[in-house]
Amino acid sequence: MAKTKSESSGPLDKSPSHLLHRALQRALDIYAETAGPTAVTQRQFAVLAAVSAREGLTQADLVRATGIDRSTLADLVARMIAKGLLERERSSLDGRANTVRLTEQGRAELDAATPKVESADRRILALLPPGKRDSFLNVLRAMTRKAEAAQAKAEAPAETGEGGPRKKKHKAPKGERAHKPDKKKKKARKAA
Repeated sequence: MAKTKSESSGPLDKSPSHLLHRALQRALDIYAETAGPTAVTQRQFAVLAAVSAREGLTQADLVRATGIDRSTLADLVARMIAKGLLERERSSLDGRANTVRLTEQGRAELDAATPKVESADRRILALLPPGKRDSFLNVLRAMTRKAEAAQAKAEAPAETGEGGPRKKKHKAPKGERAHKPDKKKKKARKAA
């Protein structure tokens, strides 16, 4: 009996990164089909939803909330501001940071997109047997949490070395330092 593509047991069929990529491609296709060509993109929706859930997020907060990398998010937020979906202002807590909030147009776009996103999510989950859907979501959440924890750990300033907390080297007061003979005097003694 000949194997079909979906029954293949080649190396790509055993690669989580490849399979996740293929699943993501299909999920994004479903989102685009369901939302339509004039809707906000999936990433724009994620930003709008995150800002709606917590007004006044900084861009660093948005990186953590959405998983979108810093440079992509900065470009995305700038384009969303230009489209009138978001507004940016100086943070009242940190003068170096900017916060973003939804505009009226941004709220309208979010409200219009939400039922379409929910429909796309139902279509994506329908690709799985009903008994596997909750466990699939649990696995995705667990993977996301682990990745976020690893990222946070990597970004945290190193406070300890391999052997525990870093120890500061202290110099002895000038009068207590061990006397080191002058190299020239040492050579002169050897020559004599």
